[in-house]
Amino acid sequence: MDRDTEQPDVGAFPGKNAQQWIEFHHEHAAPSEFSHEFVWDVTGEADGPFVSDVDGNVLLDFTCHIGAAPLGYNNEKILGKLREFSLVEPMKIAGQDMYFGAGESPETADFPASSHLVEKLVSVSSQYGMDTVFLSNSGAEAMENAMKITHDRNPPAKYAFAFDGSFHGRTLGTLSLTRSNEVYTRHYPEIAGVRTVPFCDDRDCTAETCDCGFFAGDDSRLRNVLQPEGGHVNPDEVAFVVIEPIQGVGGYRFPSTEFMAEVGDVCETYDIPLVVDEIQSGVGRTGKMWASDHYPIEPDVIASAKALRVGATISRSDVFPSEKNRLGSTFGGGDLLSSMQGALTLEAIEEYDLLENATERGRQAKELLRDGDSSKVDDVRGKGLMLAVEFDTAERRDSVVKEALKRGMLTLGCGEKTIRLLPPLDSTEREIELGISILNDAIEAA
Repeated sequence: MDRDTEQPDVGAFPGKNAQQWIEFHHEHAAPSEFSHEFVWDVTGEADGPFVSDVDGNVLLDFTCHIGAAPLGYNNEKILGKLREFSLVEPMKIAGQDMYFGAGESPETADFPASSHLVEKLVSVSSQYGMDTVFLSNSGAEAMENAMKITHDRNPPAKYAFAFDGSFHGRTLGTLSLTRSNEVYTRHYPEIAGVRTVPFCDDRDCTAETCDCGFFAGDDSRLRNVLQPEGGHVNPDEVAFVVIEPIQGVGGYRFPSTEFMAEVGDVCETYDIPLVVDEIQSGVGRTGKMWASDHYPIEPDVIASAKALRVGATISRSDVFPSEKNRLGSTFGGGDLLSSMQGALTLEAIEEYDLLENATERGRQAKELLRDGDSSKVDDVRGKGLMLAVEFDTAERRDSVVKEALKRGMLTLGCGEKTIRLLPPLDSTEREIELGISILNDAIEAA
């Protein structure tokens, strides 16, 4: 497969082989969410955004596994270095009871260890004074640990604030903060004390023009609740405020600058830790290392995962508990391969100027989508290569996803009527032009 010339090529989909794999999977697998009947052939050809399935179909993947494969498939920027590493067994070290490395010292190591990943994460978060990282398995665990350390910082805190439309994970703790779809939370118990305020996604919204309900008169709903006179929540009893700088599952909702400034100012005024969920938006996806970097906020805790291949809770040493065993993780700190991939991804972003590339290619994608000028498209928005196309109805959105798939392009829905696009961070001008051309054709067909 030549990434420079490859084209999507789809016959029957799903094909005969894929049908067998799908039926085999569902014989014993619990019901879950599968957006496409796509069976990746892990032994077949794949490169960057191009991937083949078990029937030989070639598809253009603009989902990057919801950002968990930030450079797409078999990318030489990472795979070339991984090939030099001989696999060992075990690949995962249970608990936090052992370190791992290679060679005489960290400075001379041929391959990055989890310690190098931690160091790199501190480096790319130093603008917020962060100096400490705890690794875990997943984004949900990164969020759970963010909740734990902020509660530990302020016992016995009994409140937390989340935002309408939020999604923070599938564990019971993170579901207590999730406000995007009741199917995620129905009948499950919740942590008490979580309060919800509106997420202001009108990019031009100010206190004078707000119609989302966040701003109320001269102040915000968040500030009014916490004010010593007239408020009903004591700020000293608030463990944290948690926000996605850009909402993912909730619909790729991009906040207004004034809204974010108010959230940041309220947290600073009342010394409430601000937790940012960067699981989907972080690690270069928006053209900056963290989506928070686009906004006037100073996070106290960053929760990251997906593109890192491991979960990471990033903060300052004074926020983390000093007592041993307050935090723990079965495999996060000892996943050799995933830690290496995460460190190499951060290296590649820096070495190949992928933040700048994401910004340029994102700008190109938005221009091409807007040139499509469909009356059925309500909005085109995005930062970097975290892109969204919102339609007039959910039915049309679903139809566009299907039409794009017929043409060999993988996309994903989110929110009520939005398609999200997450091309690889090193996407080329040709790949963006190809993908948006397919999507515009799909929109016209739908």
